[in-house]
Amino acid sequence: MTPIATTPSIAPTGIGNDSSRLKSTDNLDKAGQKFEAIFTGMMLKSMRQAKLSDSLFESKALDTFTEMQDGEVAKAMASHTPLGIGKAMTDFLSKSQPDLNQPTSDPPK
Repeated sequence: MTPIATTPSIAPTGIGNDSSRLKSTDNLDKAGQKFEAIFTGMMLKSMRQAKLSDSLFESKALDTFTEMQDGEVAKAMASHTPLGIGKAMTDFLSKSQPDLNQPTSDPPK
């Protein structure tokens, strides 16, 4: 009989209890950047919904394209010119993880 592979314990809600990935500064930075992209995307979507005039060309295809374009613009803004909300989130979360606050290399001399 072969042993059955077990997965990490998963709560009944479907959310895993494994928090080892939070111990990495890189993962925390990536999460902050994704959070910033989502926030910026929501902001762009809200701005688009506040129409000041009717468009000459309205269609579902154009709406879909605009949503996809806004998503890509939000990702680019989060990686190149962030608003700072992702950085604030990562700073806040890193305070609760003392392992992340220790320097990884010697400071430059």
